Amino acid sequence: MFIDEAEIEVKSGKGGDGMVHFRREKFVPRGGPDGGDGGRGGDVILEVSPTLNTLVSFRHVTRYVAEDGKDGGPQNRTGRSAEPLIVYVPPGTVVYDAETGALLGDLTEPGQRLVVCRGGRGGRGNTHFKSSVNQVPRTAERGEPGEGKRLRLELKLIADIGIIGVPNAGKSTLLAALTNARPKIADYPFTTLEPNLGVATVDAETTVVLADIPGLIEGASRGVGLGFQFLRHIQRTRVLIHLLDGLSPDPLADYAQINAEMALFDPNLARKPQIVALNKADQPEVQERWETIKAKFKKQKVELRLISALARTGVRDLLLEAVHLLKKAPPPQPLGDQTPIYRPEEDPSQFKIVREGEGWRILSKAIERAAAMTPWDQPGAVRRFQKLMERLGVDDALREAGAQDGDSVFIGDYELEYQE
Repeated sequence: MFIDEAEIEVKSGKGGDGMVHFRREKFVPRGGPDGGDGGRGGDVILEVSPTLNTLVSFRHVTRYVAEDGKDGGPQNRTGRSAEPLIVYVPPGTVVYDAETGALLGDLTEPGQRLVVCRGGRGGRGNTHFKSSVNQVPRTAERGEPGEGKRLRLELKLIADIGIIGVPNAGKSTLLAALTNARPKIADYPFTTLEPNLGVATVDAETTVVLADIPGLIEGASRGVGLGFQFLRHIQRTRVLIHLLDGLSPDPLADYAQINAEMALFDPNLARKPQIVALNKADQPEVQERWETIKAKFKKQKVELRLISALARTGVRDLLLEAVHLLKKAPPPQPLGDQTPIYRPEEDPSQFKIVREGEGWRILSKAIERAAAMTPWDQPGAVRRFQKLMERLGVDDALREAGAQDGDSVFIGDYELEYQE
């Protein structure tokens, strides 16, 4: 089954917790703190596998969660970091953030990787909290929470040559004549409901990949029929064979309609090199109309070729001409700007306080992360978090907002009590 769209949830692993521990050895009465750090949580990575050609596997498994890092141990032993979770996708997969619509990556090359969620760092052990005034720290950090995202995956086939045209023009028959592909072929519109790929051998050293794009109709650029699903597969191709139905009442109108729909969907599609061919030369009616149709295209300065995909007349020359254009065509460009963009970390001093029921909620990813990394059963860690709130001005902001003793303060998944 060919599936070219999917939505999945991914979550990286949480960092391991740091340890509170003190060195205990014979004849060493005051060994000092030696709690180790937690290990890093596993990343979630998308990797291109050349053996895949569809997103069908994501119909059955839609949630991917990486392992957490291990907790730190005594004698300053760092917990084991988790292995990354590799999720394999086919070449041509475009990755979007499902919530924001932002383009995260365009995966085209075998082995290419994209880190979509980074694992949380391990919490620090109590060794890091030793100071001249606190030589017996009973404070450690919990591991940083992992990231979670919902991803939208779109597959855009990677083919050298795309075969386009109206329904029932003979595209699948042409693909079968040029390659070893065996698409479904029948004499009615929309036989092909999904793109088909085939490999054509040009000579001993040259092969090209062809894609039979299902028939486009008027309004395809607005999503009429299955327009969006079909049109996006043309974006990857470098050369187009525009196949026309020789039995159509007006092949020139069909030609203009398909080009208009492609230009409306993506202006770059209209600039792709095209070879225009009239199919079904084995039909007497097409032979009779050939000169008239050819003259109409000549007035539009379009060179028209006559072929029969069924009888395989002229198909080899058509392929060689497409390969000739392919050699001169520019290489495919990735979607969007693939230059790495520096995105600064959120300023931890920025936060927002909103009223929530009988309490108050503090909105800040940095403060929420700090709360998640605080072991609330350790008094030293709680005092450290309180000092952080004072330093950032959260206490003053709550007071100015009207917080009273005993009010609930919500930070992420935690509920605290406000006290002056």
